[in-house]
Amino acid sequence: MSSNRPYLLRAIHDWINDNGLTPYLLVEAGAPGVRVPPAAVKDGRVVLSVAARAVARLEIGLDMVSFMARFGGVSHSIEVPVSAVLAIYAQENGQGMMFAADDSPQPEPPPAEEEPKRPRLRVVK
Repeated sequence: MSSNRPYLLRAIHDWINDNGLTPYLLVEAGAPGVRVPPAAVKDGRVVLSVAARAVARLEIGLDMVSFMARFGGVSHSIEVPVSAVLAIYAQENGQGMMFAADDSPQPEPPPAEEEPKRPRLRVVK
């Protein structure tokens, strides 16, 4: 089964916006595939505003969150694997959702193999 994280991210993002608040992402900056300005990273994590007024071309896909944002007046392309998002919350009141550190989908177990039919002895009269 696929991860529910991208669906929850989109839903919580919409909910925060619908309530007139500012959505923020807490991201594990050292995770593979994270592309953020190094100056924005503190203690291995980065907090990113994903408010409509702060970003351009926001896309919350199944595997990646991407957008354009300005840091120190310089525009940067930001890429964050969905698996690196630790939380999404409203900046004003902290309401939102935290995610488990390792919430990756588990592989489905292989189908159980049927035991081969073995010959049976029966009594013949």
